[in-house]
Amino acid sequence: MRKLLGIIVLLAVAVPAHADDFSFDGYADLRMIAPPDGDRPWLEGGLGKLRYGKGDSSFQFSGAVGEAAWMPAPELLVVAVGRIEPQQKTFFDLLEGYVRYRPVSTTPWRWSVKAGAFFAPFSLENTEIGWSPYWTITPSAINSWFGDEFRTMGAEFTLEWRIEQGTLTVMGSGFGVNDPAGVMMADRGWSMDDRPTGLFDHLRVPDATLILFGDTPPDRTPIFKEFDNRVGWYAGASWDDARQWRIELIHYDNEANPSAHEDDYFAWHTKFWDAGFSHHIGEFTVIAQALTGSTVISPSPVFSATTDYNSAFALLGWERGDWRVAGRADIFHTRSYNSFGGSPATSENGYAFTAAVSWLPKDWLKLTGEILSLTSKRGERAVLGIDPEQAETQFQLSAKFFLD
Repeated sequence: MRKLLGIIVLLAVAVPAHADDFSFDGYADLRMIAPPDGDRPWLEGGLGKLRYGKGDSSFQFSGAVGEAAWMPAPELLVVAVGRIEPQQKTFFDLLEGYVRYRPVSTTPWRWSVKAGAFFAPFSLENTEIGWSPYWTITPSAINSWFGDEFRTMGAEFTLEWRIEQGTLTVMGSGFGVNDPAGVMMADRGWSMDDRPTGLFDHLRVPDATLILFGDTPPDRTPIFKEFDNRVGWYAGASWDDARQWRIELIHYDNEANPSAHEDDYFAWHTKFWDAGFSHHIGEFTVIAQALTGSTVISPSPVFSATTDYNSAFALLGWERGDWRVAGRADIFHTRSYNSFGGSPATSENGYAFTAAVSWLPKDWLKLTGEILSLTSKRGERAVLGIDPEQAETQFQLSAKFFLD
């Protein structure tokens, strides 16, 4: 499967194209930030929940993302999305690379198949290039996690029934190369950041987790690896009403063998239910999403560990002309337990509030100011000698420069 995916991704990156069939979109994002004055951010081995934290500079190049699309025929689309970002393992990394085949249909029925490496259709919030949210700088806890740990590396089939009242869509996918998904939820818990993991990147394991289990930091874990040669899957359905509302329900299961491993890196059996709703009312938009699931590891016949997790958010957005204003509330929770009982050190609960204002004075420029306040309690912080309950407030001013 990995060889096939490699061929598809290479095709998405390297195909020749005529100018009329080819498009390129992208942006560079410069930030001015006031980071939280608390723990180090999780990307640097701390237990801070946000992208930036103690010790980070007030001025940041948060990354440049480019999307190349080639349509050699009306029914065929080839897409590659790449990123340059200072914290990733390599100078340039891929976020997506896939081929989609969707025959032209003149009936109410339309089907398509997509193959390669791509973001699953789990979000009504992150609808922009490179898994970016439309309304804010930082996505919700749910959609931050999807960007951190999940990518479909396989194929996805979609069937649409389009009638006057709206569109009913059913879809299903088979995938691999995502066995470690769930490790960050167990070791780090929830986070809120706008940096999806590149296909060749590894993520920093919290130093506190390594110390708690007798290991020496630092360490990084792969996310997109195959340990057991099992096929994972997800399936779902959505209804998109002609009156501007949408509802969807998806079930995900990576079917990983929780005992499979390579060296010190294990597969995590991760599954969840995800439900979403959006509604447009004049200049206002309401988005809500909820998720519940579990992830399990079993490194020996006599020991297993489980993390149950839940999260939900509601967002209200207002848009008029060049202006967008949004407010969002998140709640999140994990409960960890193992063969010997509960594990309060790696359990957590928390909540967050986000407010953002965006101004798009030019086609090539988007200015966004965002304030995010997050409070969480995680016992693992005591390993580092800090209070388990932490409040983090982060202000960001983003200038996105678009290329179209």
